[in-house]
Formats: sequence, C-alpha cells, structure tokens
Amino acid sequence: MTHDDLSQAEQDALDAAAFRRLLAHLDDRKDVQNIDLMILADFCRNCLSKWYRAAAEERGLEISDAEARTRIYGMAYEDWKANFQTPATPEQQAAFAARGKG
Repeated sequence: MTHDDLSQAEQDALDAAAFRRLLAHLDDRKDVQNIDLMILADFCRNCLSKWYRAAAEERGLEISDAEARTRIYGMAYEDWKANFQTPATPEQQAAFAARGKG
C-alpha cells in the first residue's frame, strides 16, 4: 500500500497522529525556546496555535487564541511563559535578526 492508496479518513488519522506526536515532542522539549524554533524552522509554538485556531475557523468552529495556545502548550500560555520561557540571549537575538524576517 502506498500513500496514494489511503482514504481521506486514513490520511486525516495519520496527520492527526503525527500532529499529536509533534505536540508531545514539544512538550518533552520545553527547554527548546520559541526563538530557537523560529531561528531554525521559521515557526514556533505560537505559530502552531495560530494555525490550529485558523483550522477551527475554516470549519466554522470558534476557538479563542487562549484556547488554541492551551492546546499547543499543554497549559495556559502565561503558565508556560512563567515556568519555561527564558530571556533571549544576545546570540539568539542576533541569529533571529540575521534571518532577515525580523
């Protein structure tokens, strides 16, 4: 069986499983700061929460920014920031600026 042989429901189930695994991985790696993700991959947990909320809106569902962040961070965003976010180092700030995207 190839990916092309999968039904849409099977593809959706695999996509959802991979997304859940990504969230679990990010949860296991709280030491990885959002700025690190932005520098390396041009997205971060906040981006994921915005994409999650946008996907809900596309389906006629109302999810607030706070609810979307809670889904992605596994806790209230304010709690994550207070417990796990560290100030950006000068090196991180320079690498982020060097991306040319701001």
